[in-house]
Amino acid sequence: QVQLVESGGGLVQVGGSLRLSCAASGRTFSSNAMGWFRQAPGKEREFVGTINWSGISTQYADSVKDRFTITRDNAKNTGYLQMNSLKPEDTAVYYCAARRGLSMSIHPGVYEYWGQGTQVTVSS
Repeated sequence: QVQLVESGGGLVQVGGSLRLSCAASGRTFSSNAMGWFRQAPGKEREFVGTINWSGISTQYADSVKDRFTITRDNAKNTGYLQMNSLKPEDTAVYYCAARRGLSMSIHPGVYEYWGQGTQVTVSS
């Protein structure tokens, strides 16, 4: 069992940066791939990025590529989402997720564990 807690959300101006953290409990974190997703009001949850168990491989949605970076520190049981050059359309609740598998995935349905979400608001 893995429990996830996100933090680091908040209000930021256009062009600003935020770093979200996802703290995991449980001994299996280092063998879990992670994903980040977001959901804006009135929209479906969408894929942001994913990272494999070791942190070597990542994949991003086109909308955030070259602006967002996902990393993880397995020694600290924590994943991170660094968000730069933020835009108003990045405003959403951001969720981290973990799955019982080493490989990353863009599909939310394969993730067994989810955090509670953290609000990110980008003001123009």
